[in-house]
Amino acid sequence: MKLRILLFVFVATACIPVIAMAQNATYNYARGVNFNQYSTYQWVSIEGVAAPDPHLDEAIKQAIDAQLAAKGLTKSKDGAQLYIAYQVGFPREKEIAQYPGPRGTYGPDWPYGRDYGDIYSSSPISTATSATIQVGNLVLDIYDSSHKELVWRGNVSRAIDPDNKRNSLNKAVAKLLKKYPPKAKKKA
Repeated sequence: MKLRILLFVFVATACIPVIAMAQNATYNYARGVNFNQYSTYQWVSIEGVAAPDPHLDEAIKQAIDAQLAAKGLTKSKDGAQLYIAYQVGFPREKEIAQYPGPRGTYGPDWPYGRDYGDIYSSSPISTATSATIQVGNLVLDIYDSSHKELVWRGNVSRAIDPDNKRNSLNKAVAKLLKKYPPKAKKKA
């Protein structure tokens, strides 16, 4: 009996680092937005947020481009329906900001299940524009280009592994965009 308990404790202890290293993806989106209406996107830059390095920037964009293409979206240079921007916390914690919209922006905790009504209303809910992300986290923002308002935000932890950047990045982006576009909820 003691041997079983000792074996269980050893196995459980050995699994803790693996669990702690797992990538965790979360996302939130504007309720009521029909994501099926979007077919094109273009990359935009968030002012004051520089890419960590050109090679990593290209790898991140390629991973995201591949996933969005698999979802049926086409990259465009001009006139796209969606604006896409990313930020990454690498190699330390980093402040993130939002792409500036003409009528204000929604804060990083927007909307988290609360019903704010029509996202395209003339009065913005909040003007908060920053939050802290953890080391190696990738934050992806998707904006409706006609309204210049955030419609989807996702965050994946441990997206960048210094030893195996491309492989961990591709897995992280696939996990992040797995449930994009969000399914429309049926009305009762």
